Amino acid sequence: MLSKFYMPTKVIMGEDCIIKNCELLTTLGRKALIVTGAKSSKMNGSENDVKIALESIGIQYEVFDKVMSNPTIDCVYEGASMAKGTSADFIIAIGGGSPMDAGKAIALLAAQDIGQENLFSGQYENKVLPMALVPTTAGTGSEVTPYSILTNHKAQTKTSIASDLLFPTFAFLDAKYTESLGLMTTINTAIDALSHAIEGMLSVKATTVSDALASESIRLIMNCIPDMIQGAEIKNPLDLKQRELLLQASCIAGMVIAQTGTTAVHAMGYPLTYFKDIDHGRANGLLLGEYLKLVEKEEPNLSTRILKVMNVSETEEFKELLNRLLGPREEISSEEIFQYSARASKTKNMNNCVVKPTEDDIKTMYTKSLTN
Repeated sequence: MLSKFYMPTKVIMGEDCIIKNCELLTTLGRKALIVTGAKSSKMNGSENDVKIALESIGIQYEVFDKVMSNPTIDCVYEGASMAKGTSADFIIAIGGGSPMDAGKAIALLAAQDIGQENLFSGQYENKVLPMALVPTTAGTGSEVTPYSILTNHKAQTKTSIASDLLFPTFAFLDAKYTESLGLMTTINTAIDALSHAIEGMLSVKATTVSDALASESIRLIMNCIPDMIQGAEIKNPLDLKQRELLLQASCIAGMVIAQTGTTAVHAMGYPLTYFKDIDHGRANGLLLGEYLKLVEKEEPNLSTRILKVMNVSETEEFKELLNRLLGPREEISSEEIFQYSARASKTKNMNNCVVKPTEDDIKTMYTKSLTN
């Protein structure tokens, strides 16, 4: 079977890595647009470190800090307009998945004229501003993927720009930026990374290489789960070493989905985020156990292999771990189940599934996951 692996991003990891490797930024351009949110990158020190790095090598910068959670199409067009207006010739995106995804879309839109009607077409000129990404959560892996996920109000969902143009040139991973995260944010983002790795193994595009990466990501995250559960129960934060492991696991899982895409779990999670404002990683976690049960029914050898990697004996044991991490679950109505199932069944993610659920399967998974 023909397979390929492509991940051109250079990843630098470690404490103060962006300051210690600031000379790399001189290869990207002469003026940066820093893309970030309004508060978190200022509070965790990442924005200040990026500014120190740029100033130490004489690179000018402007700051676009209007990225909201689940960034909109309008947001990235506004950012691209600022990049053009300030003559920025490269992008540094700082934050969780939202600023990183916004930064990638801004890099594309600042380099070429793309109307909103063609934004998700996949048909682009071979032009993009170079990018460096600085993740401050351990979940999305966006620093090593060719995707930008945006809130699409017209379609009432989250929609992906997918192009190899969106691979960043550099990713700087410094776990100290994640130390200020609350425990539930840490858990939700870790579950997002875990979902990426598991879904990668459940994709029709999975390869020996992507499965090897997914297995290591799963191992790292599962090793941290007992401490996350304990933390959730006694309100005890994770230490820096554990956060480093989660950040590495998130990055590795990003490398996985860069090759495989995501599957039914993401397709079902998007309506929960758009309509119910449930955090993306949490939405995945609410659904992941039931999808793995469906896989167990249709492809038992595949589910057994994943359970073995997780070092759990059966799907119910994994679901119980998720329940302890997530706490009380949200509920949705039968009308919402009908609406969300119809939407999820039509997404491109479903085409990636080794076990492709029917619309009735999706209704069952929503019902078992989100009703009493």
